[in-house]
Amino acid sequence: MSETLPDIEHRTVLLRGGDVHSPADPFATAMVVERGHVAWVGSEGAADAFASGVDEVIDLEGALVTPAFVDAHVHTTATGLALTGLDLSSAASLAEATEKIRAYATARPDDRILIGHGWDASRWPERRAPHRDELDRLTGGRPLYLTRIDVHSAVATTALLDLVPGIRELSGFRDGEPLTGDAHHAVRRAAYAVLSPAQRTEAQRAARAHAASLGIGTLHECGGPEISSEDDFTGLLDLAREETGPRVVGYWADLDIERARALGAVGAAGDLFADGSLGSHTACLHDAYTDAGHTGIAHLDAAAVAAHVVGCTEAGLQAGFHAIGDAAVTAVVEGVRAASEKLGLARIRAARHRVEHAEMLTPETIAAFAELGLTASVQPAFDATWGGGEGMYAERLGVERARTLNPYAALLRSGVPLAFGSDSPVTPLDPWGTVRAAAFHRTPEHRISVRAAFTAHTRGGWRAVGRDDAGTLVPGAPADYAIWRADELVVQAPDDRVARWSTDPRSGTPGLPDLTPGGELPVCLRTVVFGQTVFVRPNE
Repeated sequence: MSETLPDIEHRTVLLRGGDVHSPADPFATAMVVERGHVAWVGSEGAADAFASGVDEVIDLEGALVTPAFVDAHVHTTATGLALTGLDLSSAASLAEATEKIRAYATARPDDRILIGHGWDASRWPERRAPHRDELDRLTGGRPLYLTRIDVHSAVATTALLDLVPGIRELSGFRDGEPLTGDAHHAVRRAAYAVLSPAQRTEAQRAARAHAASLGIGTLHECGGPEISSEDDFTGLLDLAREETGPRVVGYWADLDIERARALGAVGAAGDLFADGSLGSHTACLHDAYTDAGHTGIAHLDAAAVAAHVVGCTEAGLQAGFHAIGDAAVTAVVEGVRAASEKLGLARIRAARHRVEHAEMLTPETIAAFAELGLTASVQPAFDATWGGGEGMYAERLGVERARTLNPYAALLRSGVPLAFGSDSPVTPLDPWGTVRAAAFHRTPEHRISVRAAFTAHTRGGWRAVGRDDAGTLVPGAPADYAIWRADELVVQAPDDRVARWSTDPRSGTPGLPDLTPGGELPVCLRTVVFGQTVFVRPNE
């Protein structure tokens, strides 16, 4: 992955007087950045030798410096629209959602289309999505597109449906019910087509600025013909090249490998759907849903997966698939294994193909991930949001099956590379909250240490795009870092399964903030990407 940042004038900067999280020196208090890279990490006393030869000295005043986070799965424009538009994720009932829709429509009388996100009828006492006729009345007959929180189903007004010829004949259209499948994808394309370029750019800027304010230095954009549009994707990559902010690595979810390459994607990957989602009953399962008499929807079989992996590997691009249900994960594994039998295991492993979400895993599929060198690009906030004995997972699958989901400890023990992300706007950009969710998983046997989770959300994201030289503050690494106001640093393990020596300060393991649930998360003071400041907290 090459740098795709604006041309900038690099300054040599000395940071001192804080805690620098670096494996090069577990007790480091200072760091020098030169020409966009880390030049030196060490002690406060040794920093004196650099002070007169730098362009700027930053007194950390006890703050913590860490590598910037990498969010390995984001939908940037949709995230920006949720930030600047209609967000229903906090609505506790259909009645509350209705009032939010009414107020938003009233406040924006000139918008050609209204777009919102985040409704979740499984959490509402009414237990249903808003009906189309209700939405028609609330919006005065204007086009409205409202995605469910998992973005795998949506409701829309009649005016928006009328923009899609033949919508009622497409799979996933059931009159009076949320749209899924092809019908949903067609309506989403129509909705985004109505957005003006200025609206898209505004949303993309808002998303990148918000990410920077959270210490995120890199976003993996997961676009595709069924998710956004080519103009949206290329516009975002252009914006990231032209304006400061978090870097953007683009994945285009398309079986047309040459089209993905032409658009500037590093992979024909990301949300290339092998199935759907659990919340929308479209994830593909081996056994039927507990609360529905079917097994979901399969979009790709093993043969299609194999053909795509072979094509991507030969083209020098990453392949990757969205796979949540156990049947979908099995199809992906079988397909990648078939590709390895054709091209050789070494070539498949070297390509670092990805699986997004990978929630319903078995010991056999975990072992296959390790064997085939597949990166598990996963979202711990899913468990925090929908896990537990009374959560959506248990409702869809039953408690026993739900307890098997998102087995991060088993993945790490097997040597499977992890890259953490949010799938924003499905769950919010929230890197420290993501680390906490993995360390304090609702199913205790799936918990991992804070250190392992932090690594998955920093270095893991770089490794997922083929870079082993980044995501850690050591000399020679890109100077992507964040400065945090945080309480006491500790070496934290979620339970006694982690060896005691690793939590002892004498081990020389760099500390991280205490993420015990209920406590305050660190506050980002500054974010730097390739040596350039992209965020400074006001009044700090």
